Amino acid sequence: MGKDHHQPYSFAKKLLPWTLYTILPIAIFRLYFYPLQLPQSATDQLPLNTPIILTSFSSSSPPPFSSSLSQEEERADETPCDYTNGNWVHDKMGPLYNGTTCGTIKEGQNCITHGRPDFDYLYWRWQPKECKLPRFDPNIFLELLSNKHLAFVGDSMARNQLESLLCILSTVSTPNLVYRNGEDNKFRKWNFASHNVNISVYWSPFLVNGIEKSNSLNYNKLYLDRIDEKWGADLEHMDMLVLSVGHWFLHPAVYFEGDSVLGCHYCPELNHTEIGFYGVLRKALKTTLKTILERRGSSNNNLDVFVTTFSPAHFEGEWDKAGACPKIKPYKEGEKVLEGMDAEMRNLEVEEVDLAKENAKQLKRLRLEALDVSKLSLMRPDGHPGPYMLPNPFANGIKERVQNDCVHWCLPGPVDTWNQILLQIIKRWEGQSWRGE
Repeated sequence: MGKDHHQPYSFAKKLLPWTLYTILPIAIFRLYFYPLQLPQSATDQLPLNTPIILTSFSSSSPPPFSSSLSQEEERADETPCDYTNGNWVHDKMGPLYNGTTCGTIKEGQNCITHGRPDFDYLYWRWQPKECKLPRFDPNIFLELLSNKHLAFVGDSMARNQLESLLCILSTVSTPNLVYRNGEDNKFRKWNFASHNVNISVYWSPFLVNGIEKSNSLNYNKLYLDRIDEKWGADLEHMDMLVLSVGHWFLHPAVYFEGDSVLGCHYCPELNHTEIGFYGVLRKALKTTLKTILERRGSSNNNLDVFVTTFSPAHFEGEWDKAGACPKIKPYKEGEKVLEGMDAEMRNLEVEEVDLAKENAKQLKRLRLEALDVSKLSLMRPDGHPGPYMLPNPFANGIKERVQNDCVHWCLPGPVDTWNQILLQIIKRWEGQSWRGE
């Protein structure tokens, strides 16, 4: 009985070494040809398209760099991409949001609701030649701006870009309008409660102090030596600033510096020296950026400043004489060149940003960048409201004259690409910031 009790044990003891001798070569063979991949972090085990939602952080302690970025994007972020050099390519994915349900689009840019019959203008994306421009991820944008205030300041192009961004973000989070003031919603503020992100718009078509023309005043009055305090007074409460300026400088105006008249643009009824608007725009932008540097230079909070460059109009003919923008396709590379006034306006804006960046080098908490959208916008003559700035303009047949808007952009439309590039620059900056570069 005792002898039988020990037989299975003896057999197992003899079998075990032979089992190990058999398994060990197989294991070595497996590891040699198929090395074991160990995850670097928990996020590596998630699907690539899984959004990572961060909990709230204070504005003085931003969230770590978002792990939602792919390794390919992170490598691309190390070298800034030239987003100005590229082509519009057809994109079957279509727009980033539904313009008919967005709810924040200015009526004049809501081309679909106003009956625009063609939809091909919605199916193009900008493809830089030297890198990829990823599709806008609203979750990443909200993560990076958690507990921050982004302000769009400037003319109606600033509002156009703002409303594009609100529509994109609305696809994942609901914006709550928390402030509204001024005629035609010129001053508004929204809060995205999901990430405590505040986004506001300030109407300031010159950035500097100015008095707009009216029924009793045939020209604008600009004071080039001081900024417009309608937005300047709130500068200390802003974490990110997007400036847009240019088109209003084409209008008749008298220019002041202090109490002295420098001259005027297109005011023959006044006894003032005629001066061009290029130098005036440069002086206004210089005053704006210099004031930002001075006021935020001693601040302990970070401030990121973008200047969206001049966006060309596409009138065929004079804007006030039945000028229209009838094209329904983008220009191809080389078909249209940035030149003349469009190039002058863009170039001086980029130059002033570059000068301000040099002056800001000693300010560690302030970054500046030109959001250079002039060329890619030039190549989209099909993206404007045209006659569809008004509801169903041809409902009663073709009219001899219909007012066209060939300055602003349909929403959805090419202006969405401006915000795609904006996000890429923010991601690159955040990546550098938290890597200690």
